[in-house]
Amino acid sequence: MVKFSKKEIEFLNSNEGCRVATSAKDVPHLAPVTYYFEDGYLYFATDYDTKKYSNLKKNYKIAISVDIYSPGKHKGVVIQGTSTFIERGKEFRRLYDIFYKNFAWVRAMPWKEDEAPFVKITPKKKVSWGIG
Repeated sequence: MVKFSKKEIEFLNSNEGCRVATSAKDVPHLAPVTYYFEDGYLYFATDYDTKKYSNLKKNYKIAISVDIYSPGKHKGVVIQGTSTFIERGKEFRRLYDIFYKNFAWVRAMPWKEDEAPFVKITPKKKVSWGIG
């Protein structure tokens, strides 16, 4: 697994939005998501009827970009990795509690096990800029 620097960890923990790139049949798809970073892994929730879910079922490889663009202050982390679904059980409930506590959209649109999965990203490569 990839080792993140202290500054990269601080940057990833200080943001919640990223763009996720998936692909199936050589057709790329990019979508914004809310993520949670913990112990070197990134997590996000998706619905079963999304292109992200469909693509990841066919091709578990994924890339994400967490970045900030401000004149003269560009910074970000791009990660390539693999994905697994968390649909039920202890880890699902733990992640759901974290998302429920941290994100208003989860409290406004709650769901249960097997209604929408979490995606766990295991980083394999990364590049960062402007972080120090």
